[in-house]
Amino acid sequence: MSLVRSYSWPFDAGLLLHLLYWPAYTAYDISSFLSVSLAAMRCACVASALKFKIFFTKCRTLKWVTFLVVLAVALRMPVLTISSVAWRIDPETNVSSPYLKASNNDVMSRINDIINRNVIIYIACTTTVICTGLLIFKLYQASELRRSCTARPSQSPDQASDKPVDKGLSGTDLQVVKSVVLVCIIFILSQLPFVLQSTIRLVTPAFDVNQRLRHAFGIFSQINSTCSYLNASVNIFVYYSYNSKFRSVFDSLLPAKRKK
Repeated sequence: MSLVRSYSWPFDAGLLLHLLYWPAYTAYDISSFLSVSLAAMRCACVASALKFKIFFTKCRTLKWVTFLVVLAVALRMPVLTISSVAWRIDPETNVSSPYLKASNNDVMSRINDIINRNVIIYIACTTTVICTGLLIFKLYQASELRRSCTARPSQSPDQASDKPVDKGLSGTDLQVVKSVVLVCIIFILSQLPFVLQSTIRLVTPAFDVNQRLRHAFGIFSQINSTCSYLNASVNIFVYYSYNSKFRSVFDSLLPAKRKK
């Protein structure tokens, strides 16, 4: 690191890193918004199965995804606009080089912390939990109704009452519940360090870069990055384990599976 800083670069060494920092977070926001939308769509598919295809058409879904992209960019606009590329002259060599110039950094970062790191993330987590709970409840209702209609129709009411009717979920419903709950738990746990870090940073200004609690902030940042990577990589194993259609399509893409 000291070698990188001491080397005479023709431009600011941190230019590319910081210039792409917030656009990368914006892309992650889009992914989070899509995850929450999928949770809501799964819930709507079970709660109103007959109306799902009428309401969630391809055209409306495309418009909704476009809206989420625009919303993510708009919410990150305070920090997307604080940095710009400017030029400065080295007095020793009289050579101009580009660098990243920040304006209203403190104010815009504060606005970003309140909106994106607190309000939006709390709404996303709450929505995911509510949709998952509703999905499980509706699946239990549908399973009980199906079993009550198909359980021992040839027996009389007195005979049917001798043995309790199994009101548990069917195997398919149980697989759906497990996969959705796992995805929900993974999403919330991956966002938890981020939520804690943002809340502490909002309440305690010393918990920040180049401040008194910078070491603790750095540890939280590393944990947050690790959880973000896990959230992006673990879901594929959940879907592979619990979704037979996803598993068959995924296996067909592997050369070893295709040979078999």
